[in-house]
Amino acid sequence: MSDPYESWQEEKQSAWLYRVVADCERGTPRAALFNELAQAADQQADIWLAAITQKGGPAPASFHPDLRTRVVARLTRAFKPHAMRGVLAAMKVRGMVLYSHTPPHPMPLKRDDIGKRHQHGGAGNALRAGVFGVNDGLVSNAALIYGIAGATQEPSIILLAGVAGLLAGAFSMAAGEYVSVRSQREMFEYQIGLERDELETYPEEEAAELALIYAAKGMDPVEARRLADTLMQDPARALDTLAREELGLNPDELGSPWVAASSSFAAFTAGAALPLLPFLFGHDAALTVSIALTALGLFAVGASMSLFTGRHALLSGLRMLGIGGAAGLATYFIGAWLGVTLG
Repeated sequence: MSDPYESWQEEKQSAWLYRVVADCERGTPRAALFNELAQAADQQADIWLAAITQKGGPAPASFHPDLRTRVVARLTRAFKPHAMRGVLAAMKVRGMVLYSHTPPHPMPLKRDDIGKRHQHGGAGNALRAGVFGVNDGLVSNAALIYGIAGATQEPSIILLAGVAGLLAGAFSMAAGEYVSVRSQREMFEYQIGLERDELETYPEEEAAELALIYAAKGMDPVEARRLADTLMQDPARALDTLAREELGLNPDELGSPWVAASSSFAAFTAGAALPLLPFLFGHDAALTVSIALTALGLFAVGASMSLFTGRHALLSGLRMLGIGGAAGLATYFIGAWLGVTLG
């Protein structure tokens, strides 16, 4: 179980931020939702206060938002809740799913339907990440190789620089991906732990909050409350749905940090190896073959990106070829200038 003092502080912080969001949404139906959520958070704070006094502990002092909370509030007023939805969700402000860019979806009509709309799309996200990882490796290492080639024609130096660029970039991408996914998972685990404690402590209040969110998304209030009450009969599914609908967290998007790191390493390496291969095998016209392979790779990556952007594959391929080609030319001429200047 959570520390009652910490839980009281969390609920009072949420209530304070709810009212900030409600003030930003003044004049819209969302303002009423967030004001009600603020009242519910205050009631839940009172439950934790009662738990503290029952144990004979001293009552906490009146709530004063800490520096982090005040900064988030100031940023929310400046940039509006939609832009700050990720930060607000991390601060345990529920209902941020209302600001999602995803198109409207039908409300679940029975308990078994809850969560089904979240069960797909993981493969598409992995494919998208893989394509962009290959693109990063291809463009960055090609630019490095051609920059060195502009400064010197010595194949061994170009090969050494290309291998160093591949390894440095791949390890950097893998480390960054590991830290990113691990941090995201830790945030999720912390918030889901708080949600689990609250579900055990005051299930009625949690059902009321969930019903408010369903109603704000267009469901009949009576049906929303009936659905929320039915959901609470299955604690595991209730916890999963509360995480999705109240906190805006999607467990399906939080994979293993090690898998994410290794996948990022492999994707970057695949792209970075393409302009390096002719030098690795000692081809007589290594630079010319490398440029040809890089051009083909850039076009293929650009065409693949059309799967996610909806643009014409030919236009996407040519655009990527133009961008990557410009980067390669720029670094080549810079390398040539530096080679003359420093030589």
